[in-house]
Amino acid sequence: MPSLFDPISLGAIEARNRIIMAPLTRARATREAVPTPVMAEYYAQRASAGLIISEATGISRLGLGWPFAPGLWNDEQVTAWGPVTDAVHAAGGRIVAQLWHMGRLVHPSVGGGQPVSSSAITAPDHAHTYEGNQPYVEPRPLEIDEIPALLADFAQAARNAIAAGFDGVQIHAANGYLIDQFLRDGVNKRTDAYGGSIENRLRLLGEVTRTVVEAVGADRTGVRLSPSGLVQGTDDSNPAPLFTAAAALLSDIGIAFLEVREPQGENPSIPNAQPPIAPAMRAAFKGAFILNSNFDRAGGQAVLDAGLADAISFGRPFIANPDLPRRFEQDLALAKGNPATYYSQGPEGYVDYPAVA
Repeated sequence: MPSLFDPISLGAIEARNRIIMAPLTRARATREAVPTPVMAEYYAQRASAGLIISEATGISRLGLGWPFAPGLWNDEQVTAWGPVTDAVHAAGGRIVAQLWHMGRLVHPSVGGGQPVSSSAITAPDHAHTYEGNQPYVEPRPLEIDEIPALLADFAQAARNAIAAGFDGVQIHAANGYLIDQFLRDGVNKRTDAYGGSIENRLRLLGEVTRTVVEAVGADRTGVRLSPSGLVQGTDDSNPAPLFTAAAALLSDIGIAFLEVREPQGENPSIPNAQPPIAPAMRAAFKGAFILNSNFDRAGGQAVLDAGLADAISFGRPFIANPDLPRRFEQDLALAKGNPATYYSQGPEGYVDYPAVA
């Protein structure tokens, strides 16, 4: 079986190892969602990952609700992403853009209008805004005649990503955001062609994926799913058949890779009492299969040894360990990140974690 340090082909992307950098929101863009120069340094420091999946990146103003997160819907953003991808490539790395629509988790003060979702069900807890934490507002159901415009936004953001120098894209269909809000029946109460049966609830995922594939190619397209329990108020009454069917659908479309976030063991942020669904998804998906959530080096290698995944994505360990693959390979100690600076602006806690000398 392969090791974490063996190369892998992810469609058209040749990754030097199977240690993938998972998407990590870090809030270092401008209020206009334009990437900043310090982001080039940050990503280049982590270019030894087999593949970097960028932080979640908005496909539209209405779909982006996280303060200081970047976008990919206009020319200024595309131009500003260029130095980031150039820096990663100069360091020998590969990077894809994660395409994001947050759906009902967008606060109007950030997104500029009433959020949309599958149904008019308000998310629990609160939204992060420029004015501090505020309660979520009730979304309006996305109308069927609005879906072509949503698909156009995904397609344009994907084309913009390639224009900005990214090696491909990943569709964010996980973690309780818009596509996930259509997938799971805990939120999706629609009675039209996008609600009810599993086939109907998968419809938007399939349409978005086919649209992005048409824009940039199946060999440069990935998807992220999270078949876990309740996440950001989004859950499903019977997730195993839903997510297995989702994996089969994406396999039929022919995407390059599928990343699955399914917590391993206890995770207080995502209750996960159900048996793992990833093994059935792995059997249903014929492309490169990536597992994510709470892995360390030994746990990740064990999954590869068992044939349950082709690669492992690591998130938080990459924050304080820009040279994570080297530390894994040489069995070096890992530094710990400072949560107080995860979402702060500026270089502190972002580009000041040193590599091993």
